[in-house]
Formats: sequence, C-alpha cells, structure tokens
Amino acid sequence: MAGQVRVMIDQIIAKRSNGNPVLASTTQTKLILKGIDPNKYDADSPDDPQVIDRLRELAAELSISL
Repeated sequence: MAGQVRVMIDQIIAKRSNGNPVLASTTQTKLILKGIDPNKYDADSPDDPQVIDRLRELAAELSISL
C-alpha cells in the first residue's frame, strides 16, 4: 500500500501538535533531525519497511500510538 509512510508522518505530527502550528513545526524538525524528511514523502511514495520501523520507534519515543 503506497503512502503508508505519509499517513504515519501525518498521524505523528497531528497527535503531537494537537493543532498547535508551533508544535507541528517543531515535530517536523524533530523528524528531520532523526533522519526522516516529511517533505520527501507523499501519498504516492513507495513504502520502505525501514522507514516504517523507524517511524514506529519515533512514535514510541514520543509516547504516540499509531
């Protein structure tokens, strides 16, 4: 299923920020610093199992359930 990475990124940002644009920007920056550029993925991007695993780890670090 293409686009799963983008969905996971959007969920992490939405749950972490709770609608606060400053927290959304900070979360995007944190993802970039952790090696995942949210701007690189869209709904048609192929899913990379390594990126999916990394996103699950990051979500766990941020206490977010996906």
